[in-house]
Amino acid sequence: MAFGRRNDEEVKLEETKIWVCNSDNCKCWIRDNFKSTDVPLCPICKSEMSLTTKELQVIHNHSKNFM
Repeated sequence: MAFGRRNDEEVKLEETKIWVCNSDNCKCWIRDNFKSTDVPLCPICKSEMSLTTKELQVIHNHSKNFM
């Protein structure tokens, strides 16, 4: 049975550039490689966003539409 099995694959973490919403009431953030413009607006509240870093699981964006 597969019910109690754990995923033996190691999760790779890496310091990643992210954009964080500047609004005090919003907790939204997006990865830099998933943004749609050079300086994105928050997709939730439309406030400005600031560039920072966070240790996250590695995810590659293979889309040709990202900046």
